[in-house]
Amino acid sequence: MNILVIDAQGGGIGRQIVAAVKKQFPEQEVTAVGTNSAASSAMLKAGADHAATGENAVIVCCRSADLILGPVGIVIADALLGEITPAMAAAVGQSSAKRILIPVNHCNNYIAGVPDLSMAKLIESVIKEVQKEVSSD
Repeated sequence: MNILVIDAQGGGIGRQIVAAVKKQFPEQEVTAVGTNSAASSAMLKAGADHAATGENAVIVCCRSADLILGPVGIVIADALLGEITPAMAAAVGQSSAKRILIPVNHCNNYIAGVPDLSMAKLIESVIKEVQKEVSSD
């Protein structure tokens, strides 16, 4: 299974996702793509098998991903302080991969009806969803 983790800014959410996925599923290949080098570096240090940076990397990696993990902003053009370009959001949204998105209420995007959970609880939820996908593969 090709797991793609996408993050922006400092890569903190992506770093936590990569670390949790690699801890729970060490045999799974994880590719990390950051919108900037700081995000990519943080995810690579957390254990990603491969890392790349930038718009084209997001577009290319979305084509071959089975799962895409990251904050919900990765599907919203101009989100994450403008680091998500329209082309990036379209690539994530149009990918045939299953998307497991973390509901982060930032940058004028609020997800109604979602309880205010700690990042640790949100990452636990991501891992449960990845488990379902890995088990069905």
